[in-house]
Amino acid sequence: MKVAVTGASGFIGRHVLVELESRSVMATIVLRPSSSALPSFAKHTATRMDLQNPLPSAFELMGAPDVLIHLAWGGLPNYKSLHHFEQELPAQYRFLKGLVESGLKNLVVTGTCFEYGMQSGPLREEMETRPTNPYGFAKDTLRRQLEYLKPDQPFTLTWARLFYVYGDGQAENSLLPQLKGAVERGDKVFNMSGGEQLRDYLPVTEVAKSLVSLAMGNRDNGIVNICSGKPMSVRKLVEGWIEENGWSIKLNLGHYPYSDYEPMAFWGDRRRLDRCLESQ
Repeated sequence: MKVAVTGASGFIGRHVLVELESRSVMATIVLRPSSSALPSFAKHTATRMDLQNPLPSAFELMGAPDVLIHLAWGGLPNYKSLHHFEQELPAQYRFLKGLVESGLKNLVVTGTCFEYGMQSGPLREEMETRPTNPYGFAKDTLRRQLEYLKPDQPFTLTWARLFYVYGDGQAENSLLPQLKGAVERGDKVFNMSGGEQLRDYLPVTEVAKSLVSLAMGNRDNGIVNICSGKPMSVRKLVEGWIEENGWSIKLNLGHYPYSDYEPMAFWGDRRRLDRCLESQ
């Protein structure tokens, strides 16, 4: 099977490549013109492309893949930027539509739990979406656009709705890298929110494994939550990291206010994900 991956140099993309390699699948990786190819990409075929203005031959340049794992998205982590629906959304739809019209038959795209908006508790795929920030709105709209495209240009679509992902290679402004940095600096305390909010965390290695499995299945799975299904407080998560690594640092709880675009308690229902993986 021929696989192409956009966003391969990103946090999740690099782990997706490792997972593909573990299955002896070498991909065509799509890099932005300004991206540098990492040594770890050597096993794969790289092509450079401006996703905002792709060439008409983009599908062929990507090796005419059987499936595309589409991870690329600009403007993060500023979830409130209008860039997400003013620039990113039209460019993303134009890029993906062009590939489908050129012959792409199977597409896996990452979405976000922000598509659910301020809804609390366990979140199921069939629930109404109610995004409250531009990033969630743009992702939800792109999914709807692709669903409208399918009757005209048949292809399978898996919309992999990501929750909270952590692990090696995460952005420096994420929680775990910030905690590591505080420990390495010798800080006595770590400033954070009250930590009582419940979230759904999954190691990036598990996320990559699920994305690759869904891609290799070549099925029209629709929306699939990529999550643990287990709510955990941010405080418990951080305390677990500290204990696991034997770090000596105290938490300054309540230093930062809680986010205004996330409910206090929400997590994913992963029963559909489990069914998809079991049927592979």
